[in-house]
Amino acid sequence: MNYKEIQDLLKFISKSELAEVRIKEGEFELTVRNKNYSKNKITSAPLMASPTVVSGIQASASQETPVAQTPAQAAKAQEAPKAEASDNLLEIRSPIVGTFYRSASPDKPPYVSIGDNVSVGSVVCIVEAMKLFNEIESEVEGKIVKVMVEDASPVEYDQVLYLVDPKG
Repeated sequence: MNYKEIQDLLKFISKSELAEVRIKEGEFELTVRNKNYSKNKITSAPLMASPTVVSGIQASASQETPVAQTPAQAAKAQEAPKAEASDNLLEIRSPIVGTFYRSASPDKPPYVSIGDNVSVGSVVCIVEAMKLFNEIESEVEGKIVKVMVEDASPVEYDQVLYLVDPKG
């Protein structure tokens, strides 16, 4: 099994409802467990809003996967909903897992800065995922009041990128 086949398999498993996959080809053996799978899936209405953290699947030791969130970053992510509730701020969240970039290239200015007004559909940043640069568009309108992620940092799915004041 080559690297590309393993990557494709990991993508497939992360999007599926599979709990575990084992593959054995001669001397090669691979076991992958989906952390997102729950044996006892219970669906109910959430009691209160809480941030969603989606963990990536880690493969064997031969493929290094960077840690996407430290405990300090997770604590910061949990503070964001508190700020939203008290200040009536809106959030711009990452629609994908990847690396956050505020500008198109290091020598270009950021798409948006604190104090800038954004409208629905305007590009606010780029998230690189698997060597593809995805422009992230605002789904809200208002003034940027806080950038929640450092430039060139890893981001998780649904992680808050910006806080926006709709009255701005």
